[in-house]
Amino acid sequence: MDYKKSKAPSNTITWDTKVISEATGNLYESVMIMAKRSNQISVEMKEELNRKLQEFASYTDNLEEVFENREQIEISKFYERLPKANALAVTEFLDGKTYFRNPEKEENPENLLKEL
Repeated sequence: MDYKKSKAPSNTITWDTKVISEATGNLYESVMIMAKRSNQISVEMKEELNRKLQEFASYTDNLEEVFENREQIEISKFYERLPKANALAVTEFLDGKTYFRNPEKEENPENLLKEL
């Protein structure tokens, strides 16, 4: 996913809990889905940042020399300005772009009978 083009807010906002719980019928379940997606997004963003910063890594053993690379600073600032992973996860969830399933509800035959 291209996180740079996301419409997720970059500051803290209050979400309506009724809207969040509509997708699953359970607020706790919805929050857990968003938390797991947030962890996935966070890992992806960190790996991407590390790959980009790895290009600027110097493998010298001289501790006296400190290199200040302007491009590296700009990349770091760019990632700091991006919306946080939890805001991206909530936005994806509310837009219906998050795939989730509950195996306990799907595999238990008693639950299937209750749904019919």
